Amino acid sequence: MSKLIINDLSCQRGYNLLFTDLSFKLNAGEILRISGANGSGKTSLLKMLAGLNSPESGSISYNENDVKTYQYQLDTFYLGHLPALSPELSCIENLEYLTQLSNQESKSNLDGALSKVGLNNYKNELVGTLSAGQKKRVALSELFISHSKLWLLDEPFTSLDSDGIEIIENQIKKHCTEGGLCILTTHQDCKIENLRELSL
Repeated sequence: MSKLIINDLSCQRGYNLLFTDLSFKLNAGEILRISGANGSGKTSLLKMLAGLNSPESGSISYNENDVKTYQYQLDTFYLGHLPALSPELSCIENLEYLTQLSNQESKSNLDGALSKVGLNNYKNELVGTLSAGQKKRVALSELFISHSKLWLLDEPFTSLDSDGIEIIENQIKKHCTEGGLCILTTHQDCKIENLRELSL
């Protein structure tokens, strides 16, 4: 069974110790919501789990692979709270770029992903002309083509309307029903059942 293990993790930013001695385990099928006040370390924790930042101390492993290993990175999908999109590229071009490194998605997969987030008529529109919610949907469409087992989502529901939130909640639930894991932060109400909670 897939398992993420966090052991004695500590995080310091400047002179501020955000958290220390943080340990938990997450099994296949589980969804963890991280909560806490602004500046408590939610985003910092997700970036550590994604291998983008290094902890002051402690260890991170998924299926016995350390966070810095190639296999861990292959198994992990990280989505920051700001869409990493180019305003000068179309929706489909942005999605092609974002998935280029995986080298495993066909054009039809990308079209289908945009369609599932309600952007089937916008694939050739420049991202710079879209609303904040539409830009968020472009970024979140990656969830419909990702083969990674561990999803790390920082404020995935920001800028989405109720229909958009429901689409993403259902995809997260589907992913975890199929054996995936998900860790997310959100300041919004979340209707996903059986959420585990971690407060920083």
